[in-house]
Amino acid sequence: MDVAEKIVGLTELDRLMQHWRGVGDSIVFANGCFDILHVGHVSLLNHCAELGDRVVVGLNSDNSVKKLKGDSRPINNQDSRALILASLKNVDAVIVFDEETPLELIKHILPNVLVKGGDYKESDIVGADIVKANGGKIAIVPLVAGVSTTNLINNIKE
Repeated sequence: MDVAEKIVGLTELDRLMQHWRGVGDSIVFANGCFDILHVGHVSLLNHCAELGDRVVVGLNSDNSVKKLKGDSRPINNQDSRALILASLKNVDAVIVFDEETPLELIKHILPNVLVKGGDYKESDIVGADIVKANGGKIAIVPLVAGVSTTNLINNIKE
């Protein structure tokens, strides 16, 4: 599959998931802003690939990043962020969402595994209850110490 073809809308994602589930693949879902891709993001996505067969990334739109992080963000626009994520070998699909949380996307996808970074508790993970009620699992992946987009931005400013 061409890299750009991994960036999908809901209709194409449905088609892909129907095919993947039809051949018995499990679907892992992770989401985030992925503003300046760093080793922590790559580590998270590599863990995702170990937890199932197909990795779907929900990517916050530029609008939702601004709501979450402020007017100075994102640094990279959603098209750039989506293409960078889609270029990673462990990512099977990228879908951009405009809401502040991926709740509606999680309800739609009903992944087998929902993944978040180690700065979350399961009780704080949006959609965890829905995934578990559907027989799925929640995975919390350890953070890479000292690595964050905010730290990178602050270091660049210095």
